[in-house]
Amino acid sequence: MIARALMVISVSIFFSLGVLHLVYTFLGPKLLPRDPALQVAMSQISPVITGETTIWRCWIGFNASHSMGVILFGLIYGFLAIAHSSLLFQSPYLLIVGLAMLIGFLALGKLYWFSAPFIGILLSLTFYIASIIASHA
Repeated sequence: MIARALMVISVSIFFSLGVLHLVYTFLGPKLLPRDPALQVAMSQISPVITGETTIWRCWIGFNASHSMGVILFGLIYGFLAIAHSSLLFQSPYLLIVGLAMLIGFLALGKLYWFSAPFIGILLSLTFYIASIIASHA
């Protein structure tokens, strides 16, 4: 029971970060450039790979899809923790995939983002590892 609760806390943190990021992608100024001229320039320039879109549209799409991936991870692992905890905790594959995902996001957070998402991911990872330890105790 403790392992399940720790996993639910872990994925709830991660899921919440994804939802917040998705909201920030489409509502409010949080993910807009501080310099409005940069957004204008991004809206007028296409990436080298194609002329069918702009850097700004890519920015929105990448942020939205990033959020959706985080949300999906939270929904799947949350569902497994609540409805199929024995499957989750007895599957080295599922545990390693989840661990690798969180470690990967932690590295991205450290290298490319800022302290708030890094701390949130670190907390999520800590609860995730604690849930694995508790499941084997």
